[in-house]
Amino acid sequence: MVESPIPAADVAATDSTTTATRVNVRTCHPEDRVREYLDRGWWQPDTLPELLQCRIDAAPDAPAATDPANLAALTGAEPRTLSWRELDEHILDLAAVLYRNGIRQGDTVAVLLPNSIALTATYFALWRLGAVATPMPASYRRHELSGIVSAAHATAIITAGQLSGRELACEAMEVMGDERTVFAFGPGVPDGAILLGEPADTADRERLRFYVSGLTVSVNDRVTICWTSGTEAAPKGIPRCHGDWLAMAWGVQDGLHLTPESVLLNPFPMVNMAGFAASFLPWLLTGGHLVQHHPLDLPVFLGQIARHRVTHTSMPPALLTMLLHNESLRASADLSSLRRVGSGGAPLPPIVVRGWQDELGIEVLNFFGSNEGVCLLGAPVDFPDPEIRAQYLPRYGAPGVHWASRLADRTAVKLVDVSTGATVTEVGGTGELRLAGPAVFGGYLAGTASAEPFDDDGFLCSGDVFELCGEDGRYLRFVDRTKEIIIRGGMNIAPAEIEGLLADAPGVADVAVVGYPDPVLGEKCCAFVVPAPDATVTLDVLTEHLRAREVASFKLPERLEIVVTLPRNPVGKLLRRELRATLTGDQP
Repeated sequence: MVESPIPAADVAATDSTTTATRVNVRTCHPEDRVREYLDRGWWQPDTLPELLQCRIDAAPDAPAATDPANLAALTGAEPRTLSWRELDEHILDLAAVLYRNGIRQGDTVAVLLPNSIALTATYFALWRLGAVATPMPASYRRHELSGIVSAAHATAIITAGQLSGRELACEAMEVMGDERTVFAFGPGVPDGAILLGEPADTADRERLRFYVSGLTVSVNDRVTICWTSGTEAAPKGIPRCHGDWLAMAWGVQDGLHLTPESVLLNPFPMVNMAGFAASFLPWLLTGGHLVQHHPLDLPVFLGQIARHRVTHTSMPPALLTMLLHNESLRASADLSSLRRVGSGGAPLPPIVVRGWQDELGIEVLNFFGSNEGVCLLGAPVDFPDPEIRAQYLPRYGAPGVHWASRLADRTAVKLVDVSTGATVTEVGGTGELRLAGPAVFGGYLAGTASAEPFDDDGFLCSGDVFELCGEDGRYLRFVDRTKEIIIRGGMNIAPAEIEGLLADAPGVADVAVVGYPDPVLGEKCCAFVVPAPDATVTLDVLTEHLRAREVASFKLPERLEIVVTLPRNPVGKLLRRELRATLTGDQP
């Protein structure tokens, strides 16, 4: 008897997305939309495993991926570098073991691994089987893990035996119970978990090949269910398919300009937009050498740049600022191979972006993206002036303007006044960014979101407030998240704007601005500051710094809290709710 490639239950199951159209549980978008994107060339027919095979065929013996240099200290496993051929063999072994233990097309498998070759290969092994990966930052623990496993209906989890003193596989076994399978890379894999990383036998490989040859695969098939960062609420599941991930990846690659000779160092967890779209997928599109890093450890990070002659990487704005201003640290690091650095997630100080370009000869790209499909890219070809590039992003679709990213001509963008619902057309006006196009997801995972993410015209409501700027409104300037705007006596204050201005204030190493209740004005501004070593920061210092930049008086912080560190989620986004909770006494 020949085994059916797709279990009958998977064929019949459907999952209502938050759009009006119901789509198959294995897919992400309505079929008419898929046909339109393919016909217009906005999506390509290639799947992620097919692109991997192209890379293997093109340069089988070239280095493909390298583990973090400190992997042994993290997991007990020795770091290694694999060629594309060796990576393919490793993926085949993993997929054979997963198949032998029941993983099939349409299954959702939770993934809890640090950046590594193991994580890279795990994704491809699942995708070869037609399974869906639901990845999580390795720092997640039992509370987050159990919620995501339940919401995604995960049938198994793939993790490591240990990580930085934690027994990850044991934690996973307690969450998964007896009804779900736990796979783990060694060392430290406990009894009851299935060991990964060993060669598969010939029979297992043949069974795998027979199964895969019978699969029917579409570029609309789900490949991941990622999760919102949870900065303001419980995480929401974001299903994505081959087509929309690769549309976003090409949009980023148009700014990165990776080649098969590029060496890309990835410091962000490869679990969502930051890791996938800024590193993993552009690497898959073009080839080259992907060097993994996790968690952010500055000496290790700088050492990897020098050792592997890294040409491209990503850094949060705070690290860009610190490296530029710390000449002794920079002198100890060899950054001479770097050509381009992507940054985002917080306002970029213009003077820092100029310093990296003029003093170090390294171009900083301004990224703004979201898991749901926002992908705006400030590339040097579009913004030759680094200070302009730091402050603004392209307004895709601006009349008469050509942008470097191919997403620009394929994405419809508008700003909508959140109070009136009117489209913002005047330069200087602000509104919520809304967009539609081939990189936008199809809707949240059923049961994880309480609100519709699209407006009546089918545009994604991003929740991000931008200002229309520049000649003929060709630029967008990020103002803040709609939920984070502070309203003081009827006047709106954007925390991100004030944070950007305070980033280079005397003695400030890191800063966050949040609102706190006021019985008269409704809200006031509080600045949370991490002082630089041996520095003293006062409220007067901050307000004078802002006044010197002629900032409106109602925007000045009226309270200062000195802290050792700021709370951030695993991908570096600020957790403002935790800061607000310290001011109000509420539980975050």
